[in-house]
Amino acid sequence: MRALPSQSELLEECREVKTYAVKAGEIERHWYVVDAQGKTLGRLATQVARILRGKHKPVFSPHLDTGDYVIIINADKILVTGKKLNAKRYYSYSGYLGGLKSVVLSEQLEKHPDRVLVHAIRGMLPKNRLGHAMLKKLKVYAGNKHPHAAQRPQPLEL
Repeated sequence: MRALPSQSELLEECREVKTYAVKAGEIERHWYVVDAQGKTLGRLATQVARILRGKHKPVFSPHLDTGDYVIIINADKILVTGKKLNAKRYYSYSGYLGGLKSVVLSEQLEKHPDRVLVHAIRGMLPKNRLGHAMLKKLKVYAGNKHPHAAQRPQPLEL
């Protein structure tokens, strides 16, 4: 019979296996196009935030920006459930007395449909410099055309 390995032998074996940590220069970035037509706002936002953050990759590291670029088209055709179209409000405060402004979701979708998606996705990213860098990789367009054809984005079905 073979003798069981000692504790020091087991520790020596464990020291040989290294955890892989990706470096900033080794990160591979891809471009994806997402069609928002007929998609629910929050469900789409969570999936896009996951891609921007890089959690879909095996080399994900919480302290690095490992995410990919995402182009969202047809942002004006996004759906919301329930009474959110008339009940959900977006607030902005100027810092002055009486400077609180609010806009209903339906008005925001008419005037600036891209801001609705950016606002939803921004809330799902880290609140620091890293999150700001991740948000820069998000491109949102109201129509079905975008100026990023040179990057050869791949369609992504969510």
